[in-house]
Amino acid sequence: MATAGKVIVCKAAVAWEPKKPVKIEEIEVAPPQADEVRIKIVATAVCHTDLYHLLESTNKDGFPTVLGHEAAGIVESVGEGVTEFQPGDKVIPVFISQCGECRFCKSPKTNQCETAWTRIPLDLMVSVQSRLSCNGKRLHQFLGTSTFSEYTVVHQTALAKIDPTAPLDKVCLIGCGISTGYGAAVNTAKVEPGSTCAVFGLGAVGLAAVMGCKNAGAERIIAVDINADKFEKAKVFGATDFVNPKDHNKPINQVLADMTNGGVDYSIECTGKVEVMRSALESCVGSWGVSVIVGWTDLYDVAFRSSQLVTGRTWKGSVFGGFKGKHGVPGMVKAYLDKKLKLDEFITHKMTLDQVNDAIDLMKQCKCIRTVLTVCQE
Repeated sequence: MATAGKVIVCKAAVAWEPKKPVKIEEIEVAPPQADEVRIKIVATAVCHTDLYHLLESTNKDGFPTVLGHEAAGIVESVGEGVTEFQPGDKVIPVFISQCGECRFCKSPKTNQCETAWTRIPLDLMVSVQSRLSCNGKRLHQFLGTSTFSEYTVVHQTALAKIDPTAPLDKVCLIGCGISTGYGAAVNTAKVEPGSTCAVFGLGAVGLAAVMGCKNAGAERIIAVDINADKFEKAKVFGATDFVNPKDHNKPINQVLADMTNGGVDYSIECTGKVEVMRSALESCVGSWGVSVIVGWTDLYDVAFRSSQLVTGRTWKGSVFGGFKGKHGVPGMVKAYLDKKLKLDEFITHKMTLDQVNDAIDLMKQCKCIRTVLTVCQE
């Protein structure tokens, strides 16, 4: 391409400081260096993790940054040593690298990679290196991706090549939320046919967890949320029962225990609230229940009693649904193309990159499931 090897000047949404609206700016995107790939972003969605960093994070060292990590695009150019990708490939950036060489990548027990968090310190959530700048000032790269930009540069280990027929404005959701919730059910919890499940929180991640429970063969799926307006949407993805904690005068774990003869087989927490994490654990049947924490927070500690585990419960965590990015993402795209996975039903709003603050406000007010932003034309 004519832009290969050159600095690209393009539009991006820059978060200059926490708790303030992002600003559309002209930024400079340097050419990819060794082992890097420059991508033209076609579509990106707003995820709650973007809002968490912008509105809740207390670490100012993570700014200025370009947010965005749930996206799909097309390879514009590649750096030295990159052979897996070619200009024109359709791709999805992934925030968990897969180098393929470390002990974690070689193990089927985890989707972690030893190199991933060396490039993206968890306390900052931004890369230690970045090819993005604005008016001579370096911009941090959020989760190593920064997809609220027309172009971005990612490491080749944090990129998945996908089917060239895939619609990028739909499969972009696989880059985070849908994989995270769906995989929490099928990979981390390992939901079994005929089982009873409870999913706490019915945002995109929770709805994807409901879908995962359904596709895994769960017989009963109880959707739990304080917003009753979400229950009809949950039914679309396979929920069989609905519980609003506000409708009851006793703890939600007791409500679920009464409904299920002692507790559910699997519970999946998708809120990021520590009190809900404990409730989800307590909602599992004491002898064999499995509870999975999906929601993210580093602001508070979660408290529990050892008696809640010693009888046989299992408490697990899940990030990106346990999927190894480079391998799992193409499989999820294929499942969508084969009509085995829903994506369109998650999209409640479509906007442009210029409207990103409106999209952020929709999520803050819980008025959307997923808003997809058109960034560039294919």
